[in-house]
Amino acid sequence: MRSRLTTRSTRLVLAAAVVTALAATTACGPEDPSETGAAAPSDSTSSAASASASAEGTKSGKGGGESGTEAPTGDKSGYGQSCGTNDLDFTVTWEAQPISHYLVTAKAKPGITCYLDVNTPSVSFGSGADGVASPVGQGGEDPIKLSGSSVAYAGIDAKTTEGEGGKKFENVIIATSEDDPNPAEVELPDAPTVDKPIVTNWSTKRNEVIPRIA
Repeated sequence: MRSRLTTRSTRLVLAAAVVTALAATTACGPEDPSETGAAAPSDSTSSAASASASAEGTKSGKGGGESGTEAPTGDKSGYGQSCGTNDLDFTVTWEAQPISHYLVTAKAKPGITCYLDVNTPSVSFGSGADGVASPVGQGGEDPIKLSGSSVAYAGIDAKTTEGEGGKKFENVIIATSEDDPNPAEVELPDAPTVDKPIVTNWSTKRNEVIPRIA
């Protein structure tokens, strides 16, 4: 009987010890992952991930910067300002052959490059409506680039009528367009009688600007 009590007491002591040990383990909190067999991230893996994220951020930022600052590109040849009358120097000469007429020569002033976008010059003798030259549509490249030594020509026939009618003028008024605010007044080589004048288009070829009435 004594032996059985001793054995039972021993079992109770062992059971109490196990319960105490379990309670102590629970109180200590979660186990270290390394103790449970779970692999903790190594320093080298964390460093590689950080470097990769940094590289992605730098690449993304660089691309955004480039797209924000890059200027549009393209071929700009053939573009330029339109010629105003005050961009040009004009001379007027008398041409007797093959048909008598006045030859207007237009040249860009030093340092200026421009384009004659309007095909026909505005030409008039005096301020009256009867002194305005009518276009006859001859010649005609459009536009004409003027720069350096390049020139453009236009032809004027001051009198297209028969008889003694008309008025004499010593100057002709020339502009690159009808609404140009700065027309040029050019001295003529003589004082022609003007009656129903006509003017050709601009051209780079002199033989294309001999004015004729169709």
